[in-house]
Amino acid sequence: MSKTKVAVVFGSRSTEHDISIITAIASVIKPLELSATYEPIPIYIDKQGRWYSHPKLKDIALYTTGQIDKFLTKQKPLALQIGDGLKIFWPSLKPKSVKLDVVFPATHGTHGEDGELMGLLEMANVAYVGCNMPSSVIAMDKALAKIVAGHAGITTSKFVWFYSRDFISDNQEVLANLSVLTYPLFVKPVHLGSSIAISRVVNAKELLNAIEVAAHYDDKIIVEEAVKNLIEVTVPIIGNEEPKAAFVEQPVLRSGSMFDFDSKYLRQGKKGQAGAKTATGAQGYSKLPAELPKDLYEKAEQTAINTYKAIGCSGIARVDLLIDSKAKKVYFNEVNPLPGSLYAHNWKKSGMSNLKLVETLIELAQDRFKRKQQLTTSFKTTYLAQY
Repeated sequence: MSKTKVAVVFGSRSTEHDISIITAIASVIKPLELSATYEPIPIYIDKQGRWYSHPKLKDIALYTTGQIDKFLTKQKPLALQIGDGLKIFWPSLKPKSVKLDVVFPATHGTHGEDGELMGLLEMANVAYVGCNMPSSVIAMDKALAKIVAGHAGITTSKFVWFYSRDFISDNQEVLANLSVLTYPLFVKPVHLGSSIAISRVVNAKELLNAIEVAAHYDDKIIVEEAVKNLIEVTVPIIGNEEPKAAFVEQPVLRSGSMFDFDSKYLRQGKKGQAGAKTATGAQGYSKLPAELPKDLYEKAEQTAINTYKAIGCSGIARVDLLIDSKAKKVYFNEVNPLPGSLYAHNWKKSGMSNLKLVETLIELAQDRFKRKQQLTTSFKTTYLAQY
């Protein structure tokens, strides 16, 4: 019996390109290579948007040594055929093609996680892992996600969003609109992940500079009030109609710092709070599970699940929350529809191995696809007969 062919798509034209490579190879491809059911096929999208597939693209050393660009000069980009599923072609004198059974997106950020890739996969009519296109679009728009969550009765911190072009044309009007917010504030590009270009500001001068930085990365910006007595937590969730939460996880940070790109991916916990006892996390800097009173822990977990459902997530996502420890109030912060490295460390502590995690995600994708195929997508009419 042949194995189910799973295309693992990663890279792409995104500021999170390198993180995507680690997620794909370490958290998806390597576990799937241990599976007796699935055959992983790597599909790497370079920074210019060209698609490639080759067995050597599964080797992390190709990227860490900087040899990837030289390797790709000897390869030809893939050709795609979409419609009745997704088929990939390797251009050669004797063309080779493979029809894919499932696609496992591992593309963080823009041109992937934001719904663009999911739109292509919907058009191709192929099963794919993770959030669908509408929920990915909502989740990757921090302002839209807060609006949707708010309408579902989920608490968010006070915020204002605007387009970068409006700030460029009249920054004084934008600053006037932001005067309803109370410092300290956080300035964020709406569509970026991994905490890239996020700034904490305490006065008008810092606010102006932070907006200019964010506008360099995105065409839409959100500014939101900081939460007092802050405890940041994150909750990985898996499932379709009946989502299940892993442990509520609490990043360990230095006093006054924030959970930014550097602390997530570069410090590896070495500059965390002195003497803090940390559980083994993605980079070794988390309390797992979070050290919260039982009622507050359960409230955080339920808020995350409610948010997951409200935004329409499926497969997997990670919900980030902000907690006012004195007021015992939980605020929704944002949703990551493709958690870095799938937050496999958290699922492992929750009792799910890396292999079981990716296999479960594929099964959820196939189940969602099967149910969607049962829907009627055409309608016979006599409309054209009148012409």
